[in-house]
Amino acid sequence: MTTTIPGAYLHPKLDVRLLHDLIHPTRDLWTPRELRDLTSTVAAELTTPLLDVLAYDPGRRWWARLGLTEGVELWLLSWLPGQGTEAHDHGGASGSFTVLTGELHEDYRYPGGPIRSAARPVGSALGFGAGRAHRVVNRGEVGAASVHAYSPPLVPTREYASLADIPDLIPPLPARRLSLERLSVLTEQEGP
Repeated sequence: MTTTIPGAYLHPKLDVRLLHDLIHPTRDLWTPRELRDLTSTVAAELTTPLLDVLAYDPGRRWWARLGLTEGVELWLLSWLPGQGTEAHDHGGASGSFTVLTGELHEDYRYPGGPIRSAARPVGSALGFGAGRAHRVVNRGEVGAASVHAYSPPLVPTREYASLADIPDLIPPLPARRLSLERLSVLTEQEGP
């Protein structure tokens, strides 16, 4: 179930003035810095409502869509110990994530560059452009949660056997420039 404001859908537990002000329904594309500012502000300022939404699923990573416009999608993800992603890119979309609870580990690579690793503790926020691939995993002993944003929304990801398999050029996949209503249906089906 979502709440609708003009040009945006919001999770009903996050239908608050601050998120109305942050989501900018008329902004078409967001930069990595704008996405980082969005995820870090949401994680820092809306911690209590986020914790009310948060759940864990022992069978897979859990997620909930927090917000959606034609220019950005915003998600809350949870990660139990050992849960993570495969190596993937974001198909040409820019992205960001901020760690809300716990700690995540990220291995990442830019095309033609070395594979790098970083621990992402609580409060860690980063924005990234279209030419980056990564793998994120919870290597800790407690559950973790993170807030993610992508622009444009609903660009498919590509998975790789490993980060060593990232090509020298990551071509963008076509963005689905769809109406907000259609994006809403598809994001509910596909997840982050």
